[in-house]
Amino acid sequence: MRLVTYLHDGRRRAGAIVDGRVLDVERALVTAGRDSIGTAPTMRALLDVYGADLDAVASAIAGVPTGSAADVGPLDGIALGPVVTDPEKVLCIGLNYGDHVAETGRALPEYPDVFTKFPGTLIGANDAIGGLDVTDRLDFEGELAIVIGREARNVSADDAASVIAGVSILNDITARDLQYRGTQWVVGKSVDGTTPVGPDLVTLDEVGDVQALDISTRVNGVVKQRSNTRHMIFPVAEIIAYLTRTITLRPGDIIATGTPDGIGAKRTPPEWLRGGDVVEVELQNVGTLRSVVAQ
Repeated sequence: MRLVTYLHDGRRRAGAIVDGRVLDVERALVTAGRDSIGTAPTMRALLDVYGADLDAVASAIAGVPTGSAADVGPLDGIALGPVVTDPEKVLCIGLNYGDHVAETGRALPEYPDVFTKFPGTLIGANDAIGGLDVTDRLDFEGELAIVIGREARNVSADDAASVIAGVSILNDITARDLQYRGTQWVVGKSVDGTTPVGPDLVTLDEVGDVQALDISTRVNGVVKQRSNTRHMIFPVAEIIAYLTRTITLRPGDIIATGTPDGIGAKRTPPEWLRGGDVVEVELQNVGTLRSVVAQ
């Protein structure tokens, strides 16, 4: 199943993609005879209730007909927000591909290098990337993102898949000059309105092995990053096990799993994003996150 957050009458609602159209999940569940999940539910609200059993949601709405009250319209005509607009946490893993570590000149990490973003940095697939008003060194980082489906504490690597709602794509846009001012990365990584995540959340049955996915980043059609998630230093399951030893993960939390080499800052000469640039991150079996940098 593929889920989205869509904009309707100024409100963000959870939707499901069925045959190229968006169905409002709450209305579809009501049409299918299931309980409502509340007024104008966000993706986080949906995951709070059904995150551990999205198969039941998929089964319930599979027979909802086109043209019903749940039918919002064709996907290509609908404005999308970040897959989760209000996560409690956005946790990011830095330096998680060996080639990216090499281009930075750092030593391989012994443990996952964790930093955070804030919900205010997240934007949808239809939104323009901001940041040029505060930096002239705006950089790209294409990443696989994990969305948590149920509360998780002390989860083993073997059980990690059971807490994942699905996979999405995140572009960890970074203000490099702000990042490098100190030893902490939060300011450079959390500029308001700079982190596209989406366009949809794809459940694991459609994604397959999260450690065998091709990933690439293009700027204005030119490939800048190309790798496969098998090259992660810390696989997704190990990341979840490591985080949940000390942090309780909750439905809707997002984990960005790191970027491969090829970032703009480490090119010769450095390549910074400019207004009007088109940045695309493509993840096998998931899709393409296409964003434009605001002028």
